[in-house]
Amino acid sequence: MGNRVTRDDFEWVYTEQPHTQRRKEILAKYPEIKSLMGPDPHLKWIVSGMVFMQLLACYLVKDLSWKWIFFWAYAFGGCINHSLTLAIHDISHNVAFGNKQAKWNRWFAVFANLPIGIPYSASFKKYHIDHHRYLGGDGLDVDIPTDFEGWFFCTPLRKLLWLFLQPLFYSLRPLYVNPKAITRMEILNALVQFSIDLIIYYLWGLKPVIYLIAGTILCLGFHPISGHFIAEHYMFLKGYETYSYYGPLNWLTFNVGYHMEHHDFPSIPGCRLPMVRKIAAEYYDNLPHHQSWIRVLWDFVFDDTLGPYSRVKRLCKLAKES
Repeated sequence: MGNRVTRDDFEWVYTEQPHTQRRKEILAKYPEIKSLMGPDPHLKWIVSGMVFMQLLACYLVKDLSWKWIFFWAYAFGGCINHSLTLAIHDISHNVAFGNKQAKWNRWFAVFANLPIGIPYSASFKKYHIDHHRYLGGDGLDVDIPTDFEGWFFCTPLRKLLWLFLQPLFYSLRPLYVNPKAITRMEILNALVQFSIDLIIYYLWGLKPVIYLIAGTILCLGFHPISGHFIAEHYMFLKGYETYSYYGPLNWLTFNVGYHMEHHDFPSIPGCRLPMVRKIAAEYYDNLPHHQSWIRVLWDFVFDDTLGPYSRVKRLCKLAKES
């Protein structure tokens, strides 16, 4: 134990991300995987049910005491809201209505955003494409923590605090690492979101609004589902920068745990990612993966060799915009 060393920098690599080559190999061997690409016909109905469930919950919590507002926000509403952020993740890849209906996908993401309480979907879309195109790219992939985060949040207590503050860092980090101009869709996303927040406040008071926003902040912070933030790309084993999780919480999170499969095939909706693993089993079964997001959080906090610096970084050339 005495010779364990805390990381003081990222893991810099000088190779391309592994997903591009693996995608080529798998498609060459299993061209039938292309049939899994395309929209998920059930996604719009599942998401709509979740949105209306949260609107019903707003009505049901309006007369509760504040302690029960926060209890249900963490135990129930926040789980739905976190799941909706992952639905927005899927929708950002146009799997709700297909690539030919890009605007329908953008507006449906705004609809899925409503219970989250804070405008999110348009900004997420703007940056998420870079996460796939420039995985680990210095100054491009805003999923990578800043040097300050890696330097400061290096003890168990500080790492625990960092996990609680994840929503704050995910919101502010892009503005520092890779600032981009505000888009028209982001403005519309904000106008729609704040209008719905005001309508809920007008109808049922402040408590339902706090229920929605508190649930989002709490469950994107230190919560079992939030283990996926760490599990996906933090380097638990040297040389591996993306990990899948095959546990039961995938049922609540649109299979976001199938993360190696997702980065290999971003245009395949979450509901079909288990089929990718089944068809191309020899490409995935022997790769390291996680079985518990709770264990991921525990190890991240208490293992001295893990922390915000435990990420692969690379220098990427900007792709030319067509």
